[in-house]
Amino acid sequence: MPLDVSRVSDEERLKELGYQQTLARSMSGRANFGVSFTIISILSGCMTLYGYGMNTGGPAVIMWGWLFVGLMTLFVGLSMAEVCSSYPTSAGLYFWAHRMAPARTAAAWAWFTGWFNALGQIAVTSGVDFGAATFLNALLDLEFGFAATPGHTIALFGIILVLHGVLNTFGVRIVAFLNEISIWWHILGVVVICGALVLAPGRHRSTGFVFGEFVNNTGFSSSAYVVLIGLLMAQYTFTGYDASAHMTEETIDASTAGPKGIVRSILVSLAAGFVLLFGFTYAIQSYAGALASGTGVPPAQILMDALGAAAGKWLLLVVIVAQLFCGMASVTANSRMIYAFSRDGALPFSKVWHQLNPATRTPTNAVWLATGGAFALGLPYLWNTTAYAAVTSIATIGLYIAYVIPTYLRLRQGSRFECGPWHLGSWSPLVGTIAVAWVLVITVLFMLPQTSPVTAHTFNYAPVAVGVVIAFCGIWWLASARKWFLNPAHPRHSTLDRADAGGRAGVR
Repeated sequence: MPLDVSRVSDEERLKELGYQQTLARSMSGRANFGVSFTIISILSGCMTLYGYGMNTGGPAVIMWGWLFVGLMTLFVGLSMAEVCSSYPTSAGLYFWAHRMAPARTAAAWAWFTGWFNALGQIAVTSGVDFGAATFLNALLDLEFGFAATPGHTIALFGIILVLHGVLNTFGVRIVAFLNEISIWWHILGVVVICGALVLAPGRHRSTGFVFGEFVNNTGFSSSAYVVLIGLLMAQYTFTGYDASAHMTEETIDASTAGPKGIVRSILVSLAAGFVLLFGFTYAIQSYAGALASGTGVPPAQILMDALGAAAGKWLLLVVIVAQLFCGMASVTANSRMIYAFSRDGALPFSKVWHQLNPATRTPTNAVWLATGGAFALGLPYLWNTTAYAAVTSIATIGLYIAYVIPTYLRLRQGSRFECGPWHLGSWSPLVGTIAVAWVLVITVLFMLPQTSPVTAHTFNYAPVAVGVVIAFCGIWWLASARKWFLNPAHPRHSTLDRADAGGRAGVR
């Protein structure tokens, strides 16, 4: 049954959940939505993996895959939103798992959920800013001859991460303001780009081509297999909407605004992304030419072929700015997850990462851990040409496992689950079951090879990265963490700040 929160303030509800209000609570519901919408960022995810989609299924998979994956994502998001309404805390997914799991195994569920969430968040930040670096390198190559080499791209990647670290250091108000701008930048950007691609070129592709052309440049003979791995473009784009949950301790009316932020960000992205993908696919002048572009960025070549070099570069800049907004918001959400997880002592050197900047009341140290971890994940691009696709796989797998564990536990609770003010009612079991089934499918799918033959240069290292994290957190759990994680009575917590430790998530 729904919780009676009509007379409970955000701070009181947070205290009921076991935490003190320490972050600055000044974010509106629209700004909360803006964080998730900005991290989904159709101008980032769709564009940076558009070339991948052109090779892995082509227009048919790009267009129909977007609609199908968007629908499946909506089921996952609806289930998450319902739980978020009950537990509006920046601890997010791992806190939810702890509250809903059986008492004997609750800490273990929370521990592994948190680590998968941390892996996915860092990989999303890496993927977004690496994509921005790739597009920026393409623009600099076109304008100044700054060749699109792995070394140059990695250098730009590092610079962008530092920029986003600095912006997030200044506090939540500037980030919230930029996220407000980002909402309109993304929406108007899609309108301008698609309007130009539809109206300006003298030649367009047929409707049959846009929705029916199948392309397989992967080296695999099975069309069905190619269709399935081709869904990565859409599924990777639909990540990061858990940011609305991680920002709830900074959001006004969090029990309602957080869930709405999750669902609205998916719905708006689904509609706007479809329009964007249609515009680009409809305006392709030379399919082979776009794939063979010297910039290494097929969407850039499509813009220039369709609109001319000057107009194409300006619209490419619109895409790059949107990607920079996306990376900034990703660092924000990532740092809040790191802050919350380290507040419960779950990361090495947790005392460092959960400290707040006294001037801005933001987790500055967590910001720089997020950017540093993201940079480390992108480095394999120097010797692995398919590293970007692997990073996107890691982000998708890590996040969606973390997304679905609380949904699974909520299903197990059945009528014992105490709904918040935003809930699904009788639809909850059906929606949750579909969400769990879909995540099981994509978890296996995106660990599979993406190019044939499989060599050291084409190997999908997503299973390796995920395996290393599982091994690390699993060994740590068995050796030590099972004794103290989310156990406020353990002496280990005396080393953490009492403002955070008093009544932390271990209180059930």
